[in-house]
Order: sequence, then C-alpha cells, then structure tokens
Amino acid sequence: MTDKEVAAVLGRAVWVINPVLDVLSTIDPLGLRGRTKRTEPSGDSVVDRGLDAMAWVLNTADVPGTKSWEGMSLHERSAWWVRRVGALNNLVVAYPGVFGALLQRLPLQDALGFANQSIVLCAVAREYGIVDQHKQVELIAAVLCQRNIGGASAKAAAAAGQLAEAEQDSKWTPFALAKALWRITKIVRGITDELGKRPRPKKIFRLFGMLPAVGVVADYFGEFGALSRAAKAGQQWIAAS
Repeated sequence: MTDKEVAAVLGRAVWVINPVLDVLSTIDPLGLRGRTKRTEPSGDSVVDRGLDAMAWVLNTADVPGTKSWEGMSLHERSAWWVRRVGALNNLVVAYPGVFGALLQRLPLQDALGFANQSIVLCAVAREYGIVDQHKQVELIAAVLCQRNIGGASAKAAAAAGQLAEAEQDSKWTPFALAKALWRITKIVRGITDELGKRPRPKKIFRLFGMLPAVGVVADYFGEFGALSRAAKAGQQWIAAS
C-alpha cells in the first residue's frame, strides 16, 4: 500500500478517536472532578457525602481532571492511559484467545490490537500537546506501521478524517469506548498488510495463546506488554520529532 492510502485510513481512525478522548478527559456531569480539589467537605447531607465519596474514588484512580491528576508528570499521565483505558480495551483485544489457534489465523486480533494501540498513542500524543491530527497520523504510522508519512499524505488524511467526522455518532453512552474500538477496528482492517507491523505479544505469549480457553489469559498479558511498548515507542518518537 502507498503512504497516501495508509494515511487515509489512519486519518479516519484519529477522527473517531479524538472525540472519545475528549469525553474521557472532560465529562463530569456530577461535578465530581471539581470536588476532588476542594479542601473542605461539601456538606453534611447524605447526597454530599455520597458525592464526596465518589470523588475520592476518582481521585484515587488518578482520573484526568482530578486533583491527583494535576500532580502527575507527563510520563505518569501517559502510563495512566495504558494502565486504565488501554488495559480495559485489552479485554476485548484478548477475547479471541478463548478460541485458541482457530481465530489466530484471522486478522481480527491484530486489528483489535492495532485499534487499541492507536487510541493509546493518540492519548499520549495529546498529553504531550500534540493535538494536530495530521501529526497524530504520522505518529501512528511511524510506531505501528513503521512508515515515515510526510506532508504529501496530509491531504488524504484530512479528507478521510472529514468523512469519519460526518459519520460520527455524537451521542455519548457508557459503551462509547467499546463502540469506538470496534469502529476503529473495522476502519484499520482496510490496511490488513500493515497490521502485523505493530508491536505484538512476545513469542511465548503467542505460543500459549494458541491453546483454547487459557489462550485468552496469555493473549491479555501479551497484548498488554505490546501496548506498553507501543506507548513507550510513541513517547520516543515525540521526543525525537
């Protein structure tokens, strides 16, 4: 495939990813994130105590926008996206391992893993101030496809991104992250030949992943390790660019 074709597919993917990351970073209908920054209890009512308790949970989990989040370094924030969002999506990525080698012959798991790594790479890029989606496309192409996509492919990424935006489902639901993961998976299956270039589980995990049932456990830990390596490679690319 040409760089232009790869950029067009990745352009559609990042236009799906960013709105979801916006919501994960900012949505706060009950004002819980703001409560974590208060120095005094909000009140003595049962409702206030309940909301304060939920705010404490969010703060303990280092959720973006909380008091604890503000004290974290860029590296720690990047790691949060791997350990929380990436690890959650990883349950879906590893699920085909239930069927062992049967589904490993199909590109589904690579497409799911590629989609999850793309989400985390965009999140890491945003933490480092990279909000330009063309730059995010370059990052994903470099880390997951091992391609150096320059400005010549930017128009293809922009046009594809606008198409994805027109198709965007603006309604937020508790399943929006899972829906986004599946949408991105379907998008990136258009570059099947590129999917195997991403950081993948180490050989020992792939071998155990061929076993039915227990393969899902091996796949989970293998994919989590691959996701961590992808995030680290993304940080290195950002530092060098």
